[in-house]
Amino acid sequence: YLIEATASFADIKPEEYDGLIIPGGRAPEFMRLNEDVPKIVSHFFEADKPIAAVCHAAQVLTTVKEHMKGRELTAYIACKPEVEALGSTYVSEPNHTDGNLISGHAWPDLPGLMKEFVKQVNGVGVEA
Repeated sequence: YLIEATASFADIKPEEYDGLIIPGGRAPEFMRLNEDVPKIVSHFFEADKPIAAVCHAAQVLTTVKEHMKGRELTAYIACKPEVEALGSTYVSEPNHTDGNLISGHAWPDLPGLMKEFVKQVNGVGVEA
């Protein structure tokens, strides 16, 4: 899409952000190779900030296996093996929320995923 990046992963200070959205498509297969990505993603799990993961985002979550054991999430069906290899449970739903992890099966499920993500970012219905 020729979208110009304004920062590299190395430039990101995750403590300055209220939530994380991990996109789907082909991007996660390349994003997970960046050495700064696990540090960024781990911050959101450790700080209990909202994380939205859609479609192939499960490939990025493979870089933070220590945060995924026992979690439940949905993802594009082709990523079911990655989800299960993480020690997580694959859920066959369009959207699923497990604490601060909000997951969506594919792009058509973005409205529901983003509705829950925005609620959590705004602190609505989230226990402190």
